[in-house]
Amino acid sequence: MPGKDDRPLPGRQEQDVTSDLVRLMPRDLVFTMRFLGESQNLLQRHFQSFVEAEMAAAGMTQETHPMIHAFIERHALLMRDFVFSGVALTRQFRIEEIERLIGDSTSLLRVDIWDQLKGHIAMAERQFRSQVPGLPQLLSGWAAPAETPPDDR
Repeated sequence: MPGKDDRPLPGRQEQDVTSDLVRLMPRDLVFTMRFLGESQNLLQRHFQSFVEAEMAAAGMTQETHPMIHAFIERHALLMRDFVFSGVALTRQFRIEEIERLIGDSTSLLRVDIWDQLKGHIAMAERQFRSQVPGLPQLLSGWAAPAETPPDDR
């Protein structure tokens, strides 16, 4: 049963976007690989060492550039994410392939995904609604300037 926080926004028809997303799953949903844990740390440390060595060879060290460590760490993270994203994008699987691989002939995976989508959409909407009262003050710096009457000189 929907609660008072689950109501549609004023001026908007109740629409089940979750069902629309599930309907588009065969075309739009892909499963990708993701490296976690020690693999992320290992590749990040590799790139930190690589960047540090390359910069030292070019004459940039901790002694010449005291804040270089933050630069090295940030670039190592970017390089790690670039590598893992590239690998993940080359290894995508469609919902039908995953269902076939796991033997899900009754589409229980789709039902689980529908439930998760529905819950996360509702949570995101509740979170936004809870922030709406503070938005006018937060966005006051972005408001159009008030028109001032021309001088009567």
